[in-house]
Amino acid sequence: MSYEGPEQTVGSPGEPSMGTTGAVAKDRERWIERGVAIRAGFYIFGTHLFAGFVWLLFYLGEHAHK
Repeated sequence: MSYEGPEQTVGSPGEPSMGTTGAVAKDRERWIERGVAIRAGFYIFGTHLFAGFVWLLFYLGEHAHK
C-alpha cells in the first residue's frame, strides 16, 4: 500500500463546503473582510497610541528640570 496523504474533509480550511450557496459564501466573505478591517483599525490605532506615548516621553525628558 502507498500513502497518498490526508483526505480532504468537508469544511477544511480554504475549501468551501459542498452545501454552501453563493449568497452564504458572499456573506461569509463580507464578515471576514469586516473582521480584517476592524483588526487593521485596532493595529493602526494601537501603533499611533504607542508612538504618541513614546513622543510624550521624549518631550517630557527634554523639558525635565534638573
